[in-house]
Amino acid sequence: MSKKVKTILLGIIGLLLVIQLFQIDKTNPPVRTEEDFIQIKQPPTNVENTLRTACYDCHSHETAYPWYTSVAPISWWIRHHINEGREHLNFSTWAQYDAERQAHKLEECEEETREGEMPLDSYTWVHREAQLSDTQRQQLADWFASLR
Repeated sequence: MSKKVKTILLGIIGLLLVIQLFQIDKTNPPVRTEEDFIQIKQPPTNVENTLRTACYDCHSHETAYPWYTSVAPISWWIRHHINEGREHLNFSTWAQYDAERQAHKLEECEEETREGEMPLDSYTWVHREAQLSDTQRQQLADWFASLR
């Protein structure tokens, strides 16, 4: 191995070590149960389980942070996904949405679920338990539709 290649590799390793000093904030905001979607809508148990397994990690204040969220730059990418997910739809703050926005969010939830857009493939690659069967996808989409 040439000296130039060794220098480049050491530089890359050094950079990877230095960026580990820049960790993401893994603090979840407090959950106010009176504002939470599941508490308000009282879904059937199978739908609640699906929501918690496939949706709540990115779309609520109940995010679980696995070990790999301590590894930069992967952690930065995941933090970005969580921020985007909560910005687009946050089940923990459901009661803060007005009736029109809630109806729109339910319509989007149904559509994204039926079309297989959610959960994201990049999420289910690592979280196999979040992969929805056709039956789960249908039940969840139908339940979202029933709320509108």
